[in-house]
Amino acid sequence: MKYWLVMPAAGVGRRFGTERPKQYAALSGRTVIEWALAPFLTDPRCAGVVVALAEEDPYWGAIAPAAVIRAPGGRERSHSVRNGLATLAERARPDDWVLVHDAARPCLPREDLDRLLLELGAHPVGGLLATPAADTLKRADARGEVVQTIDRAGLWRALTPQMFRYGRLCEALERAHAAGRMPTDEAQAIEWLGDLPRLIEGAPANLKITRAADLAIAAALLAETRS
Repeated sequence: MKYWLVMPAAGVGRRFGTERPKQYAALSGRTVIEWALAPFLTDPRCAGVVVALAEEDPYWGAIAPAAVIRAPGGRERSHSVRNGLATLAERARPDDWVLVHDAARPCLPREDLDRLLLELGAHPVGGLLATPAADTLKRADARGEVVQTIDRAGLWRALTPQMFRYGRLCEALERAHAAGRMPTDEAQAIEWLGDLPRLIEGAPANLKITRAADLAIAAALLAETRS
């Protein structure tokens, strides 16, 4: 089985609180994005890797792996993913699998990647790694006051990678953008076509770096996997 990887990495990470985007933050001897790319660069099933970057990104050149294809980043995440897919137009076939993974997720367990590929390899739509919601969920108003407690039964937190056919994912994003809709992840764009992505349970350790404090958690998780 072969797949392509697209990684949107043009974000500036405003919530991260530093001038350097979070994907370039130092983490256990590498940058966050280097850890995020590592499982795919060493996977013989990966046919190629595309990273979508801001036009004037000053950091990528110092760490760029030779085999990675660069694509232009977009205004929103979904624009960056669509640009990455366009870069593969002469390489990928419509029925090829494409995985999309966040540049700020440095702790993807290899066994989760293996499970995703194994369980979705014959699926007609594709799907994504996710974890069941474990905490009590509250809906707040504009003042930060609780207006509702949400029943968490059947609710999941979406993770990445997300895995869909090349042609179908291109169609989903093109239709969404043409309609002025901005999906927050690839699965939502696929859902808008009427397809039903499958959820594959993944490890909560596959955290997304959002704030600087998350780096300490990621460092501990990486140290545990290497011990």
